[in-house]
Amino acid sequence: MISEAFEQAVKNSKTLKTKPSNDVLLKLYSLYKQATEGDVHGDRPGGFDFKGQAKYDAWEALKGKSKEDAANEYIELVNKLLSE
Repeated sequence: MISEAFEQAVKNSKTLKTKPSNDVLLKLYSLYKQATEGDVHGDRPGGFDFKGQAKYDAWEALKGKSKEDAANEYIELVNKLLSE
């Protein structure tokens, strides 16, 4: 179940005044995926798909984190970015 606060944070993440660093973008991506889909699934991208590998690895690093915890961290991170 996705909370209203999480849905609002997703909307707010698209209206940030400045583009976050790649590290922060990966954190947002991985927290979103963990919150909405749970643990990583599928094969890790290979070859020269460096962006795909980075996204997969960031999501995999959250393996075992509950959807609720990931959603709460996502909300906190977006709120922090909005206040900067």
